[in-house]
Amino acid sequence: MGKWKVVGFGFMAFWVLSVKAMACEFPAIYNFGDSNSDTGGISAAFQPIPPPYGEAFFHKPAGRCSDGRLIIDFIAEKLKLPYLSAYLNSIGTNYRHGANFATGGSTIRRQNETVFEYGISPFSLDMQIAQFQQFKSRTVHLYNEVKNTPEAEKLPRPDEFTKALYTFDIGQNDLSVGFRKMRSDQLRAALPDIVNQLATAIQHIYKQGGRAFWIHNTGPFGCLPMNQFYVSKQPNLDEYGCLKAQNEMAVEFNTELKDRVIRLRAELPEAAITYVDVYAAKYGLIRQAKTLGLADPLKVCCGYHVNYEHIWCGCKGMVNKTQVHGAPCKDTSVFISWDGLHYTQSANRWIADRTQNGSLVDPPIPITHACHRK
Repeated sequence: MGKWKVVGFGFMAFWVLSVKAMACEFPAIYNFGDSNSDTGGISAAFQPIPPPYGEAFFHKPAGRCSDGRLIIDFIAEKLKLPYLSAYLNSIGTNYRHGANFATGGSTIRRQNETVFEYGISPFSLDMQIAQFQQFKSRTVHLYNEVKNTPEAEKLPRPDEFTKALYTFDIGQNDLSVGFRKMRSDQLRAALPDIVNQLATAIQHIYKQGGRAFWIHNTGPFGCLPMNQFYVSKQPNLDEYGCLKAQNEMAVEFNTELKDRVIRLRAELPEAAITYVDVYAAKYGLIRQAKTLGLADPLKVCCGYHVNYEHIWCGCKGMVNKTQVHGAPCKDTSVFISWDGLHYTQSANRWIADRTQNGSLVDPPIPITHACHRK
């Protein structure tokens, strides 16, 4: 592990990692999350995500809720690893360098609703952890049966589970359900339990041998254009048009999460746990959109959303007795919102660039060094 030292003094002091610390060379990534990091899980389990999703990079639908790559794809590129195959995808999968258990619509807390009521997936975080445990057990057994044969080339190495990076990007849908079903005081009271269940998932991975964790907080929920579509009365907006109350709840969630991460470091002494402030990165992009020459952050690239008429990205519908197609904008690179709920590839790249280099993370280390404990 690398050595940490204090730079500065008093309230200006901060920890930095010694420049002598070596990069971690993670052999694999195991990801848990929702549609923000799903690389094919929900498409494999239910209906495939249709065109024009994926067309900006993959030139076809690729199981991702974007026009191209997600933040998890840019993480893989940064670590010089292949894009992650979804655990639920039985076709064309390669798990040599990790697996993705994220599925669109997933929550941290298991929900009681019928599948996809409120857009919620049955693959809550506890289910994803159970899938990982089964994956680890079965692939270790299978690898030991077929090692030194071509069949082993698509399987993880048993000794690399401890050396892998475990990434988490989940919590947005817990807020989404809460905003629809609870009063604000009820949702606020539920936040500690939601965060504790995320901590429990990390503890399970730690017991399975995981040691390096990269944990995204939740983004500025009130800045998702989709939320504007269903506001029935005059909302309280910030200077960028985002819903203040929803963003304030997201900030409270993130405060709870960061405090819990700090306690986890004491509870899991061999773990290197990095807290990633994705909220700050996403809100920073929205704040700087005009300066960067981007479109209005609340404008949606793909879909038809005019005068309370909503045709979702890739779908067709009738508006004033005329068929309308939810087609994409001409230049996706200048948009932040892809479909009203998810970010464009260009936005995902911008966010990844500002979190992977050690900025907006605690401790302040680049992702390539995320195996080092403070």
